[in-house]
Amino acid sequence: MRDAEENRRITLAEVAEKAGVSLSTVSKVLNGRQDVSPRTRSKVESLLEAHSYRRTTRAAGEAPLIELVFHELDSVWSMELIRGVENVAKAHQASVVLTESGTRHAPAADWIEGVLQRRPIGVVLVFSSLPDEVKQQLGARSIPFVIVDPAGDPEPDVPSVGSANWSGGVAATRHLADLGHRRIGIITGPEDVLCSLARLDGYRSTLGMAGIPVDPALTRFGDFHVEGGYARALELLRLPDRPTAIFAGSDLQALGVLEAARVCGLRVPEDLSVVGYDDVMIARWSSPALTTVHQPLRQMGEEAAQMLLRLRAGEPAVTRLELATSLVVRNSTAPPPAEPAAATPLPSARDVN
Repeated sequence: MRDAEENRRITLAEVAEKAGVSLSTVSKVLNGRQDVSPRTRSKVESLLEAHSYRRTTRAAGEAPLIELVFHELDSVWSMELIRGVENVAKAHQASVVLTESGTRHAPAADWIEGVLQRRPIGVVLVFSSLPDEVKQQLGARSIPFVIVDPAGDPEPDVPSVGSANWSGGVAATRHLADLGHRRIGIITGPEDVLCSLARLDGYRSTLGMAGIPVDPALTRFGDFHVEGGYARALELLRLPDRPTAIFAGSDLQALGVLEAARVCGLRVPEDLSVVGYDDVMIARWSSPALTTVHQPLRQMGEEAAQMLLRLRAGEPAVTRLELATSLVVRNSTAPPPAEPAAATPLPSARDVN
């Protein structure tokens, strides 16, 4: 009898009584309001979590929402993730709302207040991490979350979907080494993002297996964008002993490398081979068409949304999924020239020092 009493659904009035606060204060915590002291919020959140409090069912006719959170929405690869999440959402009569978090890896402080007011059926976050307090707040309201390409190594209980970034780095570097390149530069992503480091580790491991010394001067950390790839490529191409090939950690950065090569009077692939990463639409339409590592972005979005819905339904779900990557060879790679051409930067308004 006592177990049945403890396991029944707790009411908000009982939460307020146990926490020694008013019902309106509990309501403020539930709705993500910020005018509650951290101590009181923590006490209420702990009670909600301990009693597995679940919010009431949505009003009839109210459209369920999946919230998809990016730290920025100006990247072409984000569209593939959006399409993947939308495919699953439509199949389950749900809609997708897009949010820009405003910071690189963790949503801004006011984000949690907004998401609790919107009350989505779940949240998919990209390149992100969540503070423990935010996880607790989402859990107390039975709002599941899944992280796509986590910024750091997620804890075992954090649901996540990613791809084989280390293997992708290996495939790109091995392709260049097999062509005969020995001076292979890399422009990876930010140095505090897990996928960037995994691709860099794959690059370094492959050089070691090929008997090619790892030259720190050939490594640059970028930002996954065109301008960053352009700037870092100019640095590499101006080295006295420049690379004959560059592996860029994203297709956008690879486009920047192509432009830097043009500015430096180098032909791709005759003087410089370039490999990208992601295989977004523009990769096949660049000039030359870009050799790249295919990352299944749309499938990653679909898997994240499916995982989210399984968690929402209380069904058993794999909480850490890594999808395979593969190399797509096009026209931007070739064997190195017998005598590497010297890079001669031309005057340009976009030249970055």
